[in-house]
This record gives sequence, C-alpha cells and structure tokens, in this order.
Amino acid sequence: MSPSVNEPHERLAHVPVALFATVMGMAGLTIAWIKAHHVADAPLEVAWLLRWLASGLYVFLLALYGAKLLRYPQAVKADWAHPVRVNFFPAISIGLLLLSIAWAQDAPHVAFWMWGVAAALHLTFTLAVMSSWIHHTHYAIQHANPAWFIPVVGNIIVPIAGVRFAPVDISWFFFSIGLVFWLVLMTIVLYRLFFHEPLPARLTPTLFILIAPPAVGFLAYVALSGQVDGFARVLYFSGLFLTLLLSSQAARFFRLPFFISAWAYSFPLAAITIATFEMGAGGVQTFYIKLGWLLLVVLSAVVILLAIKTLLAAAQGKICVPE
Repeated sequence: MSPSVNEPHERLAHVPVALFATVMGMAGLTIAWIKAHHVADAPLEVAWLLRWLASGLYVFLLALYGAKLLRYPQAVKADWAHPVRVNFFPAISIGLLLLSIAWAQDAPHVAFWMWGVAAALHLTFTLAVMSSWIHHTHYAIQHANPAWFIPVVGNIIVPIAGVRFAPVDISWFFFSIGLVFWLVLMTIVLYRLFFHEPLPARLTPTLFILIAPPAVGFLAYVALSGQVDGFARVLYFSGLFLTLLLSSQAARFFRLPFFISAWAYSFPLAAITIATFEMGAGGVQTFYIKLGWLLLVVLSAVVILLAIKTLLAAAQGKICVPE
C-alpha cells in the first residue's frame, strides 16, 4: 500500500522551500525593532526576543529542508526545476544575511561568518538561477511574478552588514548587481502585470515584494555612502509610493485565502519600516519617526497574524501537502 500523504515521512517530501520567507519576515521585524530602539528608544527586549525566535526558526527550517534533501532528493530537484519555486531557494541565503544584520552589533564575530557564508551562497544562487533563466526551455511570460526579484535583487541586502565586514568594493559589487537587475526585472514584471492575466490568488501576495528593492536599496546605499542624498531619496520615495499603492488595495488582499506566500507581506513592510526610521535618524525630521512607528505597529500586527495563520494551517495539515 502506498503511504498516505498525511504520514510524516510523506509530508516531508512536500516541505515548501517558500517557508524560508517566514525567516525573512521574522528577521525583518527583528531589525525593524532594533532600528526603532536606536532611533526612537523602542524597548530593546522586544528585538532580543524576536532575534532568538528568528534564529531558532531558521535552524529548524534548515534542518527540515535538509531532511527533505536527504530523504527525497528528487522532490528538491523538482522544486529547483519549477519556474516559480526556484526563486525561493535564495530565501535561504537571504534569511542568513538578515540574521547576520540582526546579530552584527551584539555578536560581531558570529555575524561575520554568517554574513560571509550567506553572501557566497547568495551569489551562487544568483548565478545558478540566472543561468536557468538564460538557458531555459520552459519559461513563459505567465511565469514572471514579483518573486523573481528574490534571487537577483536580494544581492542589495549584502552591503547593509557588508560595509563593516569586508572591503567596500565587495559591497558595491553586490549592490550593483541588485540595483541594475531590479530595473530589468521591474520592467518585465510590470509588463506581465499590465498586459497579461492577473496573478493567481496564490501569488497575489508577492506583489508586496515590489516594495523591497527600493527600500532595501535605500538602506544599502546609505550604508555605502554614509548620507541621505538625492539618489537615496529617490529610492526611499519609490518604495514609499509602492507601499501606498498596495495599501490602497488592502481590501483585495484581505479577501484572499491564506497561503504560505502571504509571508511576502512581511519582509517588504519591514524594509520600508526600517528605511523610514533611517530617514528620521538624528531626530531632525519627526514626521519620519511617527510614520516609522505607524509602520512598525502595522508590521508587527501583520507578522503576528501570519504566524497564527501558519500555525493553524500546520495544525490542520494544510502545509507540506502537494500543490
């Protein structure tokens, strides 16, 4: 008799690599609270708790997906060959990059190794995924969606901690990759959204990923240049506009059923929250501090709601099942 899909060893074959987006959301929330502490005197204990939760979650998911790789290598190979799921593999390295940022001040030596491993791994993912795009035999314009930003544009995250861990040209290298290909992919994704059918419900939450590249680009550029100049403001306000655009469609997103892809709401909201606090750093422009607090409250509520829905879905056996 073939094993039931509800049996633990069979469900292991269906562990989605997209689960690593939960680490991105939790780590992004952690960094947002750390930034709020430095800029607006938010309680640091909240950030400490979130940092341990995000780190524990990453280790758990790494062990879970590692077990899938050992037990069901063909299932992992199928994930890699899938035109959508392949783009979530770099969430593994991005999660580690974000954790290195979260630990950078309190555990710099550990954070350095986390950053180094994550940066090298993410560059490997970028080269592999882009090679699959160039030499593909199965992609169509309908496969294009905002999740395509994850492999390439994720490089923009590297300089945020990289400026303190490595020669500055390494950070500029990663920043350049992410920034240039953000513009290329933005054009492709907008073309797909404007002139082809809407995204399926499962992928609709990934629209929030559009916020992340300019918001994270702002943070990386400020880390590299040491100032908020005209170009930094272009990046920030681009991200803020996209946040307003998607927030104006909140009713549409609330009506969607829950999918793991809903975690795509979390990290982009964290990125624009951190960027807003950065705009208010120094306490000169109190508007950005107030806006940062508003965004932090929304972000915290979103992550709590997503965590509850994820735990409920797991308890009901709705995660780790065939799509």
